[in-house]
Amino acid sequence: DGKVYDAYVIYPKSHTSEADFVEYFVYQIMPDILENKCGYKLCIYGRDVYPGEDTASAIEKRMQKSRRLIILLTHQLINCKEHAYDQHIALYSALIQNDTKVILLEMEAIGTYEKLEESLRFIIKQQGTIKWKEQHPAHTQSCNSKFWKQVRYHMPLRPKSS
Repeated sequence: DGKVYDAYVIYPKSHTSEADFVEYFVYQIMPDILENKCGYKLCIYGRDVYPGEDTASAIEKRMQKSRRLIILLTHQLINCKEHAYDQHIALYSALIQNDTKVILLEMEAIGTYEKLEESLRFIIKQQGTIKWKEQHPAHTQSCNSKFWKQVRYHMPLRPKSS
């Protein structure tokens, strides 16, 4: 299908104490589970978009080469007045071009979704979110926990290696 990545990961990129866990999740936990244990290939901004590249076009190209978009929903992402460029491109691609499926990971209890932009609310209404409720450290490392099983259900099928 010409795709290089199984999923492009969108997450809030400012440095606060809440963002510290999200960055740890994005750079440590997700690659460990989805790449190392399940065999998927993720594209993560800051790891797979290189310094010196034109950020906007690099993001767009990486998303076009991804089978899914994973958006981490946090209060920080919701309350941000200026939405990240990658989030705009992702939602445009998912809703207008209808060519990429979105996986929404609710990283903290969001409560009501009324502060979310309309496009995100539409996706939530269509398919819901996967809620991160893993408190026990062992669960974060197991690809068989309920959370990771739900994520894998929404990921593309892995080709069987011969």
